[in-house]
Amino acid sequence: MVAALIVAAGRSTRAGGDAGGIPKQYQPLAGIPMLRRTLQPFLDHAGIYTIAVVIRPEDRQLYNAAINGIDGKLLQPVNGGTNRQQSVNFGLESLASAGPTHGVPDYVLIHDAARPFAASDLISRVVDALSQAPAAIAAVPAADTLKQTDQNGIVARTLPRENVWRAQTPQGFHFQRILDAHRQARAQGALDFTDDSALAEWAGMHVAIALGSEANRKLTTPEDIALAERDLKSDIATYETRTANGFDVHRFAAGDHVWLGGVKIPHAHRLEGHSDADVVLHALTDALLGTIGDGDIGQHFPPSDPQWKGAASYLFLKDAARRVMARGGRIINVDVTVLAEAPKIGPHRAAMQTVIGTTLGLAADRIGIKATTTEGLGFVGRGEGIAAMATATVMLPSVLQPTGADQQRSPR
Repeated sequence: MVAALIVAAGRSTRAGGDAGGIPKQYQPLAGIPMLRRTLQPFLDHAGIYTIAVVIRPEDRQLYNAAINGIDGKLLQPVNGGTNRQQSVNFGLESLASAGPTHGVPDYVLIHDAARPFAASDLISRVVDALSQAPAAIAAVPAADTLKQTDQNGIVARTLPRENVWRAQTPQGFHFQRILDAHRQARAQGALDFTDDSALAEWAGMHVAIALGSEANRKLTTPEDIALAERDLKSDIATYETRTANGFDVHRFAAGDHVWLGGVKIPHAHRLEGHSDADVVLHALTDALLGTIGDGDIGQHFPPSDPQWKGAASYLFLKDAARRVMARGGRIINVDVTVLAEAPKIGPHRAAMQTVIGTTLGLAADRIGIKATTTEGLGFVGRGEGIAAMATATVMLPSVLQPTGADQQRSPR
């Protein structure tokens, strides 16, 4: 079994991630977060059975947005340490402790989040090399003339480039061997390894070379990111913005609480419905489905189906988000207006934003929650129920359709 460990706990100093900016691993590349692009080849590779990502705890909301809609192989994120070596160590220990549930891997591939172009065949080459050695790294032969300078920046000598390789990631290891090496290094206070293969060498492992790729470059500076963005945009479809609305209403029934925006709120009545009757999440679900023209909540979760009786409505919202992501879409923002005489929404707004943000992978400033009464008019004014209106905006890859003279005319 082969696991992948993606290291995404850096601060991106050279890419502007330490001055209030978004760390580079979460910055969009042609509309898709870098981390998501990095994960995709490992998610798609049939030989990888599970994936763990090491992050900084304060980046959890950015992480949720980047991986929104991804299920299956991806484990819960691991909190990183003060440097790369410690972050990898935490990630390896997490994979080891997940063994009773997911199985302890035979091999592990350790990969930088800032290398979003590791192709499937490159991953396979590293895995294959592990049948011959306890460690293997992707690497490319040095093509440029190599110079060594003195402390003043003056060239001291020219180095021979024969048998010189530039190391990349993924770097693969027999899992228990690299875990033991990390534990040994930690116990001996050897904490300054910036490369896992260097730590493996220190621990006495032979490290094999698997041919890397020039395309598998690490994005370090703003210029790197700009060039990658330019290259990607030349190859992908144009994106378009879509907006759709949703509306839902439920009547009151005997009870002592209501569910609104995924939050349980004490009230003199409950809302009647087959699920938990959360009008906020139902309206949001329909709005998201509307952006991709994929029916409505009743079509996908019919009230005639007993499995949805009493179901939590965030499940419906999560499914709608998955459908958007499956189309290559990205949710930009959502907005909800609740129509109710009571209960008051203001005290619960932040909690609703948290539930919706966690479900959709959105920051709070992309989630609008508002409320209004109907001044005593209509069923809402009479206190007979609650309604909600929602709007969702997404970006989707657009496919240009032939028009006019470009269309083939059928004979009459």
